Amino acid sequence: MDRNARVGALLSSIQSEMQSQQLWAETSPSAEALSSQQPFCVDTLMFTEWVQWLMLPRLQTMIEQNISLPQNSNMHAMAEEAFKRIEAKTDQLLELIKALDDALNVRH
Repeated sequence: MDRNARVGALLSSIQSEMQSQQLWAETSPSAEALSSQQPFCVDTLMFTEWVQWLMLPRLQTMIEQNISLPQNSNMHAMAEEAFKRIEAKTDQLLELIKALDDALNVRH
């Protein structure tokens, strides 16, 4: 499986897992909240909102438009910290985010 296909499959799995754990929102945050300049929009969004409304769509668009994907990623560390404050079962979601980091990271 090529890198884009692997990342695309992981994006779908992350979405499915977020939906199954009821971490998927029906309504989008405000445009102002989505335009934060902070990493992961930590000042305006919960991590799961950032994943749903920014990270997943951006990576999916990159795949669809055949744009080079990021070559390094460390979302797992942020996810671990953010999920400490969530009551949902996040073990599987953390594994998927780690796998996405692994798929995005290019070793030279």
